[in-house]
Amino acid sequence: MKKKRAGFAALLCTLLIVLDQITKALTVSVLKVHDIVVIPGVLTLTYVENRGAAFGIFQNKKIFFFLITAVMIAVFAYCYVRLLNQKSYRILRMLCVTYTAGAFGNLIDRIFRGYVVDMIYFVPINFPVFNVADCYVVVACIIFAFLILFYYKEDSDFDFLRKQKNRI
Repeated sequence: MKKKRAGFAALLCTLLIVLDQITKALTVSVLKVHDIVVIPGVLTLTYVENRGAAFGIFQNKKIFFFLITAVMIAVFAYCYVRLLNQKSYRILRMLCVTYTAGAFGNLIDRIFRGYVVDMIYFVPINFPVFNVADCYVVVACIIFAFLILFYYKEDSDFDFLRKQKNRI
């Protein structure tokens, strides 16, 4: 059963990465020429080359991003493996897969382009432009944190994270 779950996770992760890369390829080919207003005054698709992190911080720090990405992928892979036998943590496992897909999607951009392609812009709040991989990472982290903080109890099988934290 473990192999079947791991295989499904690998397939899902690959599909999410492919979806992210397709949106970025379309962005480069279409949006580099002109923006597309999806909902006037609300949502615009545009082309942005992001050489930093969210909000443009840490510009041109490739090695830093490679290291952080590797560490975070390792952390979520560790969580996935630890949760593999517990049926009740299926959602957390899928969140690990989703996060990993987002991290790899942006890592692929950094390796092959030297920057991350962003395209989604919310006009009313002037939010920084982001991409599909960013959505994977942010949504997975928010739901993951919510579940750990409010849903899973102290006496659960998920205690391994709390025990690791207490050792430090």
